[in-house]
Amino acid sequence: MKGKYFDIVEKVILIILLFATLTAIGQEIKKTLDIGEVTLADILLLFIFLEVIGMIKEYYLENRIAISHPIFIAITALARLIILQRKDFDPQILIYEAGAILILSLAILALRARKIAFFRPD
Repeated sequence: MKGKYFDIVEKVILIILLFATLTAIGQEIKKTLDIGEVTLADILLLFIFLEVIGMIKEYYLENRIAISHPIFIAITALARLIILQRKDFDPQILIYEAGAILILSLAILALRARKIAFFRPD
């Protein structure tokens, strides 16, 4: 019986997250239309929102989230951060951010390699 209430609360929170994400998408589109210019940072932000919606859908339907979703969100967020930085920033910060993207990309490759028969124990 207690599990049923927890499931209901979980689903309600997921719906709230979905509406919040859709609201953020609407606000970003409105801002872009008001400015009259679409930038790469805007497009990457919309991709982040799309990944969040994918995570919400997956958790709502399957009660699990693939670890690759948050990693893709992190990679996209870091790429957006690099694009938004001005050229007068310390280049060392750019190296750190690029290194973080590399590490996250390697993590995705490691997750994908688990499914290859060569890497699985018999």
